[in-house]
Amino acid sequence: MHLYRTHSGAVLKRGAQLDMIELEWDELVNHENLFDFLSSFPRNEPGSGYHWSERELTYLAPIGTQEVWAAGVTYFRSRTARMEESRDAGGGTFYDRVYDAERPELFFKATAWRVRGPGEGIRVRADARWSVPEPELALCVNARGKIVGYTIGNDVSSRDIEGENPLYLPQAKCYDGSCALGPAIYVTDEPMRPTDEITLRILRGDAVAFEGATTLSQMRRTPRELVEFLYRETSFPQGCILFTGTGIIPPDDFTLVARDRVDISIGSIGTLTNTVE
Repeated sequence: MHLYRTHSGAVLKRGAQLDMIELEWDELVNHENLFDFLSSFPRNEPGSGYHWSERELTYLAPIGTQEVWAAGVTYFRSRTARMEESRDAGGGTFYDRVYDAERPELFFKATAWRVRGPGEGIRVRADARWSVPEPELALCVNARGKIVGYTIGNDVSSRDIEGENPLYLPQAKCYDGSCALGPAIYVTDEPMRPTDEITLRILRGDAVAFEGATTLSQMRRTPRELVEFLYRETSFPQGCILFTGTGIIPPDDFTLVARDRVDISIGSIGTLTNTVE
């Protein structure tokens, strides 16, 4: 099942059927048992007025008032890239130690109003020289710390700013338009499979500027482990969205530029598409 957020409210998609759910988004994703609730939700009857095609709907970022947090150095490829970018600043071994440590790297990424949805523009910092998208599986976690669904996240990052000094991480990660989510929350009572693939494709004009893929099996830490650490001493009254890290890193000579189109796909969830403003 896929749960979409639209201007009219939450829309549940089961197969080709689209059903309106008249609950506020925050209340919905914090339902005591979201999967069972949606599974038993009555389908709209003919004549109810709730019948559309997907072409009639504009999908928004699937987030209400939740905070967005992120985990870093969860893939070996990310560990290597961040060691390389920060070596000159003396931080080269930090990320190696985080990769092997019991405690994961967790950081604040965005407030809901800074998040961009499907088809909306993402941004790169004007004072950065080297900016990349980071395609990630994102967890939808309720207020009780239960993973209730999955979506796609783009953790747009300024690698040169972070590489200059690891303490600049918030400036490299947290700015307007640096976070995109969508297209939907994939609601399931099963964990994502290790074989599930994440793909990244960047189009520059009509040409493919970069493409890559990885699988969730390359993650060193489990989603449940990341959530447990995040919720240890931090409360989320409306739940949160947690990015789980990236395993796809463009080459060092690549940087995003205006009008690049970024497509991130995870088979069971869909494709998140954004264009650089």
